Amino acid sequence: MTIQDLPRLAHDLWWTTEPEAHAFWVDLAGEQWRTLGQNPVVLLQDTDLSSLSPELMARATALLKRWPQGERRENPPTHKRIAYFCMEFGLHEGLPIYSGGLGMLAGDHLRSANDLGLDMVAVGLLYRQGYFTQTIDGTAQVVHYPAVDPHTQPMRLVRDGTGAPLQIEVPNGDTTYIAQAWAVQVGSVRLFLLDTDIPDNPPEIRALSQQLYGGDNQLRLLQEVLLGFGGKALLDAMEVHPDVFHMNEGHAAFLVLALAASIGWEATKKACVFTTHTPVPAGHDRFEFDDVIAALNPHLTTRGLHTEDWLPTATDAERQQICMSTLAINNSRSINGVSRLHAEVSTQMFAHLNAQVHPITNGVHPTAWMAPETATLLDKHLPGWRGKLCKPDFWTQSTAIPSTEWWQLRRQLRERLVRHVRAALGQNLLKPDHLTLCFARRFATYKRAGLMFTEPDRLAAILDKGAQIVFAGKAHPKDTEGQAVLAKIITWTQDPRFAGRVVFVPGYDPGWGRLLTQGADVWLNTPRRPREASGTSGQKAALNGNPNLSVLDGWWPEAFDGHNGWAIEGTSDDADADALYRLLEDEVLPSFADIPAWTKRMGHTMATCMPHFNTERMVRDYCRAVYDPRP
Repeated sequence: MTIQDLPRLAHDLWWTTEPEAHAFWVDLAGEQWRTLGQNPVVLLQDTDLSSLSPELMARATALLKRWPQGERRENPPTHKRIAYFCMEFGLHEGLPIYSGGLGMLAGDHLRSANDLGLDMVAVGLLYRQGYFTQTIDGTAQVVHYPAVDPHTQPMRLVRDGTGAPLQIEVPNGDTTYIAQAWAVQVGSVRLFLLDTDIPDNPPEIRALSQQLYGGDNQLRLLQEVLLGFGGKALLDAMEVHPDVFHMNEGHAAFLVLALAASIGWEATKKACVFTTHTPVPAGHDRFEFDDVIAALNPHLTTRGLHTEDWLPTATDAERQQICMSTLAINNSRSINGVSRLHAEVSTQMFAHLNAQVHPITNGVHPTAWMAPETATLLDKHLPGWRGKLCKPDFWTQSTAIPSTEWWQLRRQLRERLVRHVRAALGQNLLKPDHLTLCFARRFATYKRAGLMFTEPDRLAAILDKGAQIVFAGKAHPKDTEGQAVLAKIITWTQDPRFAGRVVFVPGYDPGWGRLLTQGADVWLNTPRRPREASGTSGQKAALNGNPNLSVLDGWWPEAFDGHNGWAIEGTSDDADADALYRLLEDEVLPSFADIPAWTKRMGHTMATCMPHFNTERMVRDYCRAVYDPRP
């Protein structure tokens, strides 16, 4: 390969698993990176590769040398062919077809499936306006929907044997409409994104490919029909015949009906597996009977599947609606939650369905979220670590990395975060040597972003001792309560007690996610227990050696051992706020002032979290317990 192969590499999102690659594109683009949509495909269209500096040329050559060019790894943990269906996929900020944690998890799942050599395809939807981007006007969130041109993205239109765009028919009441698909390469894994923005389609159908989680309930219904029925039709047209259909959240559950109309109920249940992510009843998608029947019954009836055949398996009897999770649970051979606590909560929630929800705790893709400096440190002291991600005994060696080198890493990553915050918001913000706490996630009310401000004067006294806080995150445009919380946080940043020491960074995306999880001295997480299904942002911090201060919810009850972070019981708002303050006052700040103690905690954090909370372990668990269970 030569440097002229770099545009081909940009189209293979394998590069998102390389810590150095993220930094390489940014350094190649310079100040233009964000104006180019953080998209290396667009960047390289106007780059004279022969004029790269020797340093950039060497870095590009090193990336190309490591690139496996889509070759599948041998000896995978299963030889089953898997089709993974999800409403959103978070692979990179330059491909904005994700909202938050569900999409990030799905993207990491594909990356580790490629790492392990699984025979996997994935199906989602193309959103030409993506999820919204965020700016702030005063204290108010302002929503923007930038246009996304698939021809400039790392994807290619799927074509048939004649070279024409491959088109499929999707049911819509008494009629059908046409959809096409775009293919995204993630190493040896292909992600197919269904697209209805075709001139021959009516406006209401073209709108299905505009926004993720936008519009009304009727639009959401038709998008989920597209995902389930369109996804099945696409795989059939491509002659892809999976052994396992993995529905990641209830959005994909219409796949059950598409399969049942084709292969029958018994074969459908043998082929389908379901992962639920939502720990409260209100979070599961529900639609009115008449709307679903109008959309699907004509198509299903012509295939011998009548209302009385499928409606009982999808009905939420209490609410007298169709529940997508009910449909998936009743017609899957395996149901899992995304942490032990979440599985317990979900088993209780779906007890009326006699569902046993098994835990497969989420992880994160380690090298996708790791700082290049962290990877360099591990290369030096733990050679071969990339091949031993799931071996706890191996990772105990991280505790022997010299304290001075852990502390140097900590300073580098914190200082980089401070530089980026200052570049975005102002040069008088934050201190590069202060204890930096980070809170970044969706601004749903149960996540309690404002818990830190329960006693403002007490918080101010904590900051006076050398601490600072960075907030980031979005509230859904229809979540007025979440937007109110976000506005209140911004108001607090303007309070004279906190100005310059508490900041809110707008435009949260995976790029900021990497900066924050890598740069945080402590990662904050304060949900109302047990509302956090898993929560993976804290895992991203931990794989850089950064401890969590979290309510014992989601993944943290499985990870916390008393030495790799701090825990809040999760009993009430007042009690949790007091515990948060006491931990900061009595334990976190004193520990941060003791460099050997802090770096010991960093090494222990990596030793205890890395081998258990990564997606290689997670995908291996899916292979063993779900995709290909064996006696």
